[in-house]
Amino acid sequence: MRYITIFASILLFMPMTITAQEEVNTDVTDITADLPEGMQENTDSLLRSWNMQRYLLVDTTSQLANINPYFENAVYADRLQRIPSIMDMTYNDIVQKYIDQYTNRLRHSVSYILAASNFYIPIMEEALAFYKIPLELKYLPVIESAYNPRARSRAGAVGLWQFMPRTAVQYGLQINSLVDERCEPIKSSYAAAHYLKDLYTIFGDWTLVIAAYNCGPNNINKAIHRSGGERDFWKIYQNLPRETRGYVPAFIAANYIMNYYGEHNIQPYRARIPATTDTLLINKDVKMEQIATVCGIDIDEIKALNPQYQTTLIPGYRTTCTLRLPQDQLLKFIDLQDSVYAYGVTDEPQVSSQDMNVKEITEKTTVKKSSRSKSRSRSSSAKRITVRSGQTLGEIARRNHTTVAKLRSLNGIRGSNIRAGQKLRVR
Repeated sequence: MRYITIFASILLFMPMTITAQEEVNTDVTDITADLPEGMQENTDSLLRSWNMQRYLLVDTTSQLANINPYFENAVYADRLQRIPSIMDMTYNDIVQKYIDQYTNRLRHSVSYILAASNFYIPIMEEALAFYKIPLELKYLPVIESAYNPRARSRAGAVGLWQFMPRTAVQYGLQINSLVDERCEPIKSSYAAAHYLKDLYTIFGDWTLVIAAYNCGPNNINKAIHRSGGERDFWKIYQNLPRETRGYVPAFIAANYIMNYYGEHNIQPYRARIPATTDTLLINKDVKMEQIATVCGIDIDEIKALNPQYQTTLIPGYRTTCTLRLPQDQLLKFIDLQDSVYAYGVTDEPQVSSQDMNVKEITEKTTVKKSSRSKSRSRSSSAKRITVRSGQTLGEIARRNHTTVAKLRSLNGIRGSNIRAGQKLRVR
């Protein structure tokens, strides 16, 4: 998604001073299978991640782990057609070149990716199902990030789905010096699913959607115009950016290897079941060191479960933040939170004691005032948020631990229409 730009439906009608070629070259055998950047650079960092080191074990039971059997091309073509998919799984020479990469040079990386997928695919499937788009898109991060939530490209794309900053902000992801929600698996997955759904509204073809996810809808429209109005990926192939020409075949090959790795003697790293986790809303600044020390949690685990934070500071004082912990440790944090916030760390706190005292005085004043009037109590306990671009009632309900029905009731909403900038009461 290196060149993603904010799209608009007006792109379909933009005048382009491009002369269509008289004959479109649809030969797809003239390009080497250059691996997407995500597969080239993010696997090594994935191997060093806390999740991989904590929960994965090398499977040494197979005696055929390094033997890749030979199959006729017709076998590969048949297997691709057997994948339960509503997306086009075309087989050709360039797709085969990527399959060869995955089954030979990258087979050990595939073992790690298969194991890492256990952590993230359930989240992705839920987001894709929410937007009613093909579940096969859960394999897009194979080539984007190798399922590494902290993946970062040379162009500045970040996270499992490799969002560029401009598109990320458009789809409601927060990015600043302290927080980068492109690294947060749940929020970024919902944002990616929303973006993919919007791209499908433009192109009406999932193969073109995949291509547009890589190079942006404007480049796809240029290729369509240069190809005389053709809207088939393989017919506009030669007029696409070089990286995008390889991107769709790499995605098809990723679907193949994630379904048929066993036929190539690729053994996934065995994954121990991670502890059940849950989230809590944080409205004060707190450092991960404080949580780790008082609650007795490995700080690397806290970092791994909360990859959206750029430092060890969770800046809840500035904006409500989420904290994800193993379920039993989260309950411990709730019981000990006063001690956690009070615990001193070596680093200077991000909020001055004067600021904290002002806040405490304000909170005490609010409590006194609320005790005088029930109506004021209800007002002070109310919480309102501003709707961000691209947000839905369902997403807002999940973020604020409420229901769509409750949001409608609190705000007098009929149906599901909300707009960016609108103020909503969430409790």
